[in-house]
Amino acid sequence: MWQKYLIGLIAAGGTANALADAPLTVAWREKPPYYYFDENKVAKGFMLERAKQVFAAAGVPAVFVNEPQKRIWANFNHGTPNYCSISWYRLPEREAVAQYSLPVHADLPHAVLAVPAVADRIRSHQNLKALLSDKSLTLGVIDGVSYGPELDALIASSKNRIMRRTVETSAMFRMVAFGRADYLFVDREDWNYLRLKFPELQSLVLIDVADMPPGLKRHIVCSRDVPPETMDRLNRAILARNDTPRR
Repeated sequence: MWQKYLIGLIAAGGTANALADAPLTVAWREKPPYYYFDENKVAKGFMLERAKQVFAAAGVPAVFVNEPQKRIWANFNHGTPNYCSISWYRLPEREAVAQYSLPVHADLPHAVLAVPAVADRIRSHQNLKALLSDKSLTLGVIDGVSYGPELDALIASSKNRIMRRTVETSAMFRMVAFGRADYLFVDREDWNYLRLKFPELQSLVLIDVADMPPGLKRHIVCSRDVPPETMDRLNRAILARNDTPRR
């Protein structure tokens, strides 16, 4: 009996060691210019390259894979081992299922992107609360995406009509351009890239709102089984970058 018990312990230890030595699976979602496939199906993006540099500098083997956002967080919720993903906001529901690195990027504040017909009406509102209380406006929202805790809470209590769709960012931009919604909240990096890629977006109007929340920081997130030593190595590699916020 004790021999079977010993064999079981050795097998379990071997499995644990194999997981510890295996490359991490690092998932990224389609979100140009952060990460995307170009016309030749080559993975590109400034955040994808930054993440690859961080893992390489940390000496942490990694295999980068493209997965939809909902699948990424389903994997974290289900406890997928040896699993990470790149450039996410820190939110309580996410911290419950994953561990966070130091920030790898700080966003600019969001802006409003609107169809020309409602631009003056949007500008007439003195703040976000007033804008989101306007029952005559339709707000486009990408389902499953966080706009940051403050904007998420305001959207949840909004009196706007909400057009919520599970689509990529570019598709939502184009829906607004084609009049399916009046406006959306836009990441400026997304806008600067996509307005050059899709000529039909040129008609949209970018509007700054005075009390827009500050841009949020993005982090690498990893499953709970990833060892503290690995997270420390990633954090040291992040800190070594001169263009990274420290907290």
